[in-house]
Amino acid sequence: MAASSSDARRTPLNMTDPPNNTEAEAMDTDEVTKLKTSLQREKAAKRKMYSYLVKIADELKTLRNESEQLIHAAEYSRKAWYEGGMWRGPNVLPGAAVAKSGGDGDGTNGATSLGGTNEDGGGGGAAAAVPALVPRAPVSLSDLFLDIVTVTSFSRVGSAIQDRGTIDLPILAYFAIFWQIWSKEASYSTRFDTTDISSHLETLLACFALLGGSLSAYSDFHSDGCTRVMGAAMIVAFLHVALHARVLYWFQAGGEAESVNYAVKRYATFITGINSLEVVNWVVGMSLPNESAWRPWIFLFGILLNLRLPNGFMANDFHSACSKRGVLFILLLGFNLQSIVSVASPYFNYWDPTWDQYAFLFLACFLLFMIKLLYVDDTYSISPQDHALLYNRFAGFSFHLGNFSMLFFTTVLGSGLNLLTHSFLAAAAALPSDAKNLVCGGFSAVVFSIAFIKSMHIRRVPTNPKHERMFFIAYCTQFVGVLGIVFITARMCLLGESEVGILALMMRNEIEMLAVLVFFAILLIAMSWLDEAVELRLYSDTSEANEYRVHPFGFWACFKHEEPLQLEALALERNRAARLAARSPLLGSSVMSFSGSMYNSFANMSREDMKV
Repeated sequence: MAASSSDARRTPLNMTDPPNNTEAEAMDTDEVTKLKTSLQREKAAKRKMYSYLVKIADELKTLRNESEQLIHAAEYSRKAWYEGGMWRGPNVLPGAAVAKSGGDGDGTNGATSLGGTNEDGGGGGAAAAVPALVPRAPVSLSDLFLDIVTVTSFSRVGSAIQDRGTIDLPILAYFAIFWQIWSKEASYSTRFDTTDISSHLETLLACFALLGGSLSAYSDFHSDGCTRVMGAAMIVAFLHVALHARVLYWFQAGGEAESVNYAVKRYATFITGINSLEVVNWVVGMSLPNESAWRPWIFLFGILLNLRLPNGFMANDFHSACSKRGVLFILLLGFNLQSIVSVASPYFNYWDPTWDQYAFLFLACFLLFMIKLLYVDDTYSISPQDHALLYNRFAGFSFHLGNFSMLFFTTVLGSGLNLLTHSFLAAAAALPSDAKNLVCGGFSAVVFSIAFIKSMHIRRVPTNPKHERMFFIAYCTQFVGVLGIVFITARMCLLGESEVGILALMMRNEIEMLAVLVFFAILLIAMSWLDEAVELRLYSDTSEANEYRVHPFGFWACFKHEEPLQLEALALERNRAARLAARSPLLGSSVMSFSGSMYNSFANMSREDMKV
């Protein structure tokens, strides 16, 4: 009995042992699985952290290299202009150097080998000791003096237009020559340092030649004045042969295929050859007799020699080039206003002016100011990678043609306003047709040129369909409005004296016509701000707008962007705070590097990367 009871007690125990063992094994297996999963996650986290540390290390290495350059640049900015030699060799500007090296990944290629050194091909020992990066203002005082001389030459062309009352081929050719002389000087000064004596001397001689040629702007192709204009163009071309031959001598060693020195060497070789050919062209033209029919073709060939695609061999200082164009345009508007006042001086009653005289001068000033507002400097409002100059080379070429057209027709408008001022204050019986044609036609062409320049840029629209529709409505309104006003003002220009209608009523006298043009300019200003108004309505600030406005839109959006230009634009994007460098080069460039880094590790982390 005792044995059987003992067996009975053990039987349930033995029957429950197998389930306990299975459960224990299952628990052990789960714990092992959890440990393995935890180890795998930990390894994955360590691998991700290691990759992030590698990115941060690369970024710090790039920052260290940039900081060394900035320290050298800051030290150089504190030196006197004559240190390193008054006749020192050419140095590449930091804007051109950064733009070129931006495509090399770390932005440091060529940073230590810029400038004319003994190792880079010739030159004196003094120049070898100076840093390559040369901080400078976008527009120097020498550049401003050259701009004044250039605008003076434009005004001489405007005086010839005013005397003839129309535009002919010699006037167009002379204006193109004067503009290309300024473009040559601006092209060099946006790539190389111009604070040495040799550059100042070249700029002075170019100003002499430009001023001397502008005195003959009244001449036709078959006169001695035309020969003097060709002589001025020949002198400037020869100066740039010598200037770029000097650059070629200092950079004759070149360097690696992707280095800045190699790009400088190619650029100097090309410009020296083209300007040499231009010198030969002008010498041949000057040797022709005045009655020769080949003289217009000499001008055409000389103008074509100066047409080239932007950034063909070497990038320039993008922000400096944009500033120079803006300063030249504003100076031209100022000269036009000054010319209006000069024309009005013999007729204006300074002791007791009438309200009509006040109204006329105020409307003329108001019209020029409205044109100034229409001309928007897109250097900072447009991202560099969306700018025409850095998106597509043909778009950049069209951008330059648009600027030439804008400057030329602004000069035409100024000539028309001079005639209009003379006819009004001289109390002419009827509005002269020349003044009407020049003012209305010049205004129409200036508005079209400014709209054409703006159309070269790439605009961005949001991904939200509703918001996208609002931007499209704004752009379509701007397009239709500009074309409508351009057509109306062009029709006013071509309106015959015997025609009647609403357009004729708009031009019964000088004040009415100026008031109509001012009204059209105000409408254009309001329409040009529509896309900005939509952006303010939808987004709180520019950073939020840039986050949603990502789809490219515009005439050139259907064309493929060019990779070298986009790399240059990315390098400029890293330096959007370049304006701070004018006050403190070290502080400004440091802010640039942190705020716009192409290799921002944390900014490039996606949500999936953050998951462990």
